[in-house]
Amino acid sequence: MAVNPLPAFRLYSREESQLEIAAPYTNIFTAGSMLSAELLENTAFPVIAEHNTDDLVFEIGVWLSGLESFLHTNEHSFKDKSRVNEATRDWTREFRLTHSALLLCSKLNFRLKRALTDPEVVSPLIGNADSDDLALELRDIITLNGGIIRAEPLKFEEWRVWSNMLADRLKSSVAVRQFIEHSDKLGEDYLPDNLQKILQSKEIPFADRADLHLILPRFAKILKALSIVGRMLRNDEPLKPTLLIFSKVYEQTQDLISYINNRLARFPDEEAELFNSLDGASYTASLELKKVYNEELTGLVGMRAIPSIFARIETAYALLSDSFQQILAGFARLIEPDVAVSDLFPNFRIKLEQSLNLRKQLWRISQAIRAAEKQPEKQPLDDLKSELTEFLGDTINYLFFKDKETLERFSEEIFVTTERKDLVPILNRFGAYLETLTGQVNMRNILSNHPFEPGK
Repeated sequence: MAVNPLPAFRLYSREESQLEIAAPYTNIFTAGSMLSAELLENTAFPVIAEHNTDDLVFEIGVWLSGLESFLHTNEHSFKDKSRVNEATRDWTREFRLTHSALLLCSKLNFRLKRALTDPEVVSPLIGNADSDDLALELRDIITLNGGIIRAEPLKFEEWRVWSNMLADRLKSSVAVRQFIEHSDKLGEDYLPDNLQKILQSKEIPFADRADLHLILPRFAKILKALSIVGRMLRNDEPLKPTLLIFSKVYEQTQDLISYINNRLARFPDEEAELFNSLDGASYTASLELKKVYNEELTGLVGMRAIPSIFARIETAYALLSDSFQQILAGFARLIEPDVAVSDLFPNFRIKLEQSLNLRKQLWRISQAIRAAEKQPEKQPLDDLKSELTEFLGDTINYLFFKDKETLERFSEEIFVTTERKDLVPILNRFGAYLETLTGQVNMRNILSNHPFEPGK
């Protein structure tokens, strides 16, 4: 019996080429101030659905601010620890990432401009003139960026000069500052409706309310930025540009942790519930930040293996998104003790059910493997194959991508191996692997309040 192969990737094989093809097009413009409409609509960049104007303004601001953060944090946030000398390596991929982000902003701005021409659309944030000003800024920067890329290979000195110049240009641009400012405001409004109702309807001490109104919107802003990464994962879009968004999330989270720690140092009552919640939020955010930026995203700029890029981005997104949702729910429980994470984030309930089912199925497979190891005969093996068939048909999709391939490979070996002397060692290795995998699943944030009970 054959095991279903890994699903084919539809867009990821173009990951590197997406960043390389942009340069030849940067000198194509309309008679006005924007890139060619045909180019911007047809260039093969991440698929972006039609949004309302607020969504477009938010996403443009996220990419612009993410670009700024990438220029500030790239050297230490995504540094490949295995590299001996960063000064002598080729930095062309960093140039391509900035080029990709700028073209994404142009494409989004073109769509915003088109939306603003609709007489039925009224944008309280951005007008046609603002969109035109941004287009002018982007046109010049994109042209220069594309020209530099054509001179590859590029060294650290070129990158240092370019990143400093680009950072200064973005900082001094009125249009860029305006989009980023509006984007930040839209992000702060991303708090779940139920959480906003709790804050408005319940009696809260004034000092606690002031702290919550300063801290919660900042977590909401981070979650909304991460939602772009989630959409790109779901839509099979090229993922390496999301490093810019992760750069922004890194800076925002670091700033938020510093703010919380300063507040804790001045907190009048260390026995208060809010103190414990703030302390827990700071610790959790710091821990997840280290996992993501010191492990999952390290060296990703120079990585070419598309499945590895997908796996790391998927894991980084899940770690940060799940932990920040639980942090917000923890603050909500200060006011409404019975509130659950799923009351604020409905998708959390689905992910919890999937993780519980995944853990249960992994345990059942482990038991079937042990039985087959003791008696590698027809009936125990048939039971194991039945469990694996059921798992591969659906439950395997609840695993992170990085774990799917290994499990499928073990399963295929079991299905095709007929000799007992060859099968027993495979079962032994598979059982050891499943123990490790089950331990990793148990460590998911979403299962932190659901200890494992074998057989249930």
